[in-house]
Amino acid sequence: MEQINHSVRILEITQENAQQRIDNFLRLHLKGVPKSMIYRIVRKGEVRVNKKRIKPEYKLQQGDLVRIPPVRVAQENSLPSPKLNKIAQLESLIVYEDDGLIILNKPSGLAVHGGSGLDFGAIEGLRALRPEARFLELVHRLDKATSGCLLIAKKRSMLRALHEQLRNKTMNKQYMALVKGAWDKKWRSVREPLLKHAQNSVVKVSPEGKPSETRFKILQRYQGCTLVEASPVTGRTHQIRVHTACKGHNIACDERYGDENFSSKMQELGLNRLFLHAAHITFFHPVLEKEMTVSAPLCAQLEALLEKLQRS
Repeated sequence: MEQINHSVRILEITQENAQQRIDNFLRLHLKGVPKSMIYRIVRKGEVRVNKKRIKPEYKLQQGDLVRIPPVRVAQENSLPSPKLNKIAQLESLIVYEDDGLIILNKPSGLAVHGGSGLDFGAIEGLRALRPEARFLELVHRLDKATSGCLLIAKKRSMLRALHEQLRNKTMNKQYMALVKGAWDKKWRSVREPLLKHAQNSVVKVSPEGKPSETRFKILQRYQGCTLVEASPVTGRTHQIRVHTACKGHNIACDERYGDENFSSKMQELGLNRLFLHAAHITFFHPVLEKEMTVSAPLCAQLEALLEKLQRS
């Protein structure tokens, strides 16, 4: 069900929203409106700041007057029920929470947000669990198939502080990945440029791509495969998956960049999901004023697989 907001809104930007990109600001105030439509109304000049046309990357300033046109918006009751099993289970997957931040051990198979035919994702699920929270926004993203640490800000000030750390590359993430074959210890860093195909989001190594870097460390060698720690320096789409695949060490059960024979062997041992897990995240907590490292344990299926593998 949808309803139409018939009236033009003029909103004045406060200090709380200063330095936020206009496209992100609009996504907050146009709940349920597809991102493509938001970009379209900005490009067509229907959204104005101080009566002037702006670009989607425009950063708002305190005192700006933003004109938001009438568009179709989802009804407020479009959040999933907190009683749904999948939603209720998210509560037990929260590995850290305080007044400004939630860190979720996101399960594989759950998208970070709804859309494209999905009823809901992690962020909608958490909003259903925390109906009293006035602000809940994703700090970053994880692929649907990837599990592990996902940061959700409960305050705009927290979102801004963590986004700054992402831009300055001072937030560190360590992933665990089970890859085909014996990882060569000389590959401590892979710096292949990555190009994302606009139509199908497939990413490939290309000299025309964006500079990308992932650092690797061997955690454990097994017969026919290696458990590696992957630390992305840049944050490109599918970066770890493509950087491992381009070296011939595809991640187990990767439906897009995987090796069919290797994945089949892992499936015979009980694996039915991508073996890529955001295990640790280190960042500076702006309120506690200290560096924190939060870890998310492997799910039972990944732990069981490692128990079955023969160490080499």
